[in-house]
Amino acid sequence: MKNKKIKFFIISGLSGAGKDSVVEGLKKEGLKFSRVITTTTRPKRKGEREGRSYHFVSDQRFREMIRKKCFLEWARVYGYYYGNTKKEIARALEKRLPVILAVDCQGAMTIKKKMSGVRVIFLIVESLKNLEKRLIKRGQDSQEVIKRRIKKAKEELKTLKNWDYIVVNKENKLKETINKVKNIILKNL
Repeated sequence: MKNKKIKFFIISGLSGAGKDSVVEGLKKEGLKFSRVITTTTRPKRKGEREGRSYHFVSDQRFREMIRKKCFLEWARVYGYYYGNTKKEIARALEKRLPVILAVDCQGAMTIKKKMSGVRVIFLIVESLKNLEKRLIKRGQDSQEVIKRRIKKAKEELKTLKNWDYIVVNKENKLKETINKVKNIILKNL
């Protein structure tokens, strides 16, 4: 019996473009995949659960994991650490399903350089003004953090040529975005 080829997909994009919402939507749409769970030091948001949304750890524990070289990639973003462990990626790959990882632009670039066969689906929004409205509506960041996110988004928009697919997550069109991403994944299996 031949081994089925495993595909590794990264859902990346601008902060506030809907990465986590798209991944959750893919699950609700019935797409069978294995998700890589990112480790972070940021506090849980409403509705998030340990081991499902993220692995939540202290700064001290995260730095210890860095020293032990546990991560394939990690970064400090907006004051918190985020990283994807080699162990978590191996766990996801063992399931022999397509693998999906939601990660920021920097993490996507690092993983794309370190792993072959990775496809990056990069989410953007219609405009930076729209992005700012989304971040304000989300209600999770101070005005200062929102300004930093917009500044970073301007820089990240310059990286579009690096990604395999660009999907615009239009306001109030999440289901449409999820279907576009699902079709990209199915086309590549």
